[in-house]
Amino acid sequence: MSVPPFRRDRALDGATSIPRRVWRGTGWLVLGRVYGSLCTVTALWVLARHLEPADFGRYTFYLAVFALLDSLADFGTGQVAVQQSARDEERLPEVLAATRRIRFAMGALGVLLVGGGAVVFREPGSGWILLAALYPVTHVLELSSTIFRARIALGVPVLMRAVASTLALSFVLALVALDDRDPAHMLCATALGSAIANFVLYLVARAHLPRRAAAHAPVAELFRAALPLGVASLCQQAYFYVDNLFVRAWCGTADLGAYNIAVRVLSILIMGALYVTQAAMPWLAREHAAGRLSQAVARLGQPLFALAGLGTGLLVPWSGSILRVFGAEYEVAAGSLRWLLGATAAIHAGAVLMTALVAAGRMRSVLATAVVGLAVNVIANLFLVPVHGIEGAAAATLLTEGVVVIAAGIALARAGVAVAGGARAWAWLGGPVCFAIAAWISSLAAGS
Repeated sequence: MSVPPFRRDRALDGATSIPRRVWRGTGWLVLGRVYGSLCTVTALWVLARHLEPADFGRYTFYLAVFALLDSLADFGTGQVAVQQSARDEERLPEVLAATRRIRFAMGALGVLLVGGGAVVFREPGSGWILLAALYPVTHVLELSSTIFRARIALGVPVLMRAVASTLALSFVLALVALDDRDPAHMLCATALGSAIANFVLYLVARAHLPRRAAAHAPVAELFRAALPLGVASLCQQAYFYVDNLFVRAWCGTADLGAYNIAVRVLSILIMGALYVTQAAMPWLAREHAAGRLSQAVARLGQPLFALAGLGTGLLVPWSGSILRVFGAEYEVAAGSLRWLLGATAAIHAGAVLMTALVAAGRMRSVLATAVVGLAVNVIANLFLVPVHGIEGAAAATLLTEGVVVIAAGIALARAGVAVAGGARAWAWLGGPVCFAIAAWISSLAAGS
């Protein structure tokens, strides 16, 4: 597959127009996420019926832990590599040499923490958990896809993610067919699919990388650049998944499994936020350099927030029906899902604002916002989960995402990016207004 260099789209001629390549890239990412989500939901649907509720809860708990491992292995290097190569592609060999070393070190740390911790604390299936914990180290190979991401040519990375999802689902289904009921085995099968796909992605991307060897590996320079992003990313993942610790401690693994089904619905619904901003990041960086970041953020964020509010609002009255697909016992998380749908809408606004901070080079603000979000989430879970159970955990998530939106907006304003001012400031109300109206209309339909 050819990988064209970045060329100025006609849309860039407008002051705040979004280049077509951003939307094409977003389309690829969303398509891949939809396919990956279908594979994941299929695996969860099968395992929800195949495993005992407590074992299913343990499996979803370690999926959350491995999401943190992924973030630790990346540690901001993906965004830094794209940022550096988007500005100067000739520097790519040096960027890759440095970021690969950083990823290897952080991935090895993850193996020690999670795999070693499972062995020390004698978790059931600890040996298999240790083996599965090795897979994030293969994200070192994934860095070769920077060449595609910097040029917003995302077909190959999306294809490889689809391969990973297909392999993971196939391995899980094979174990189910063999009547294997060990959640640690299922976790290892899931990790194996991703590891194989990372290796194949490296082989495909290698043909498109510059032929010359790196003159040097600026590890210290890029680690300093990645450090705020890496810590911020860990904080973001932590405040997204730390509630698993509270729910497991106070509610048990059976309720945790039901709650994580609701969280999985949220993770599917936020793909628009994740992938629009991922595809738009190089463009936002260029708009910042041109002094047009305020207009670009409003142009991208306001309609995305309103659309998210509309979609999630429509789903609120149907929360129980959505969860019932996985089994009647999982409908207990319907109240949690309603809170999480509100959080989903907020994430669409927060993702744009946080990406704008990255594009503006405000790494310390990204870190500070993420730390505040994590602190709010931990405190809220500490007070809400013991009293309200899994609904309290979901309410803490909504509160956290709201705080992140406000904190990111304040940080951008301090950086001279006025997202809440101007003639179109009122358009940010589209998110909550659309959510409320859509939920009301949908509740009338559900009651008819």
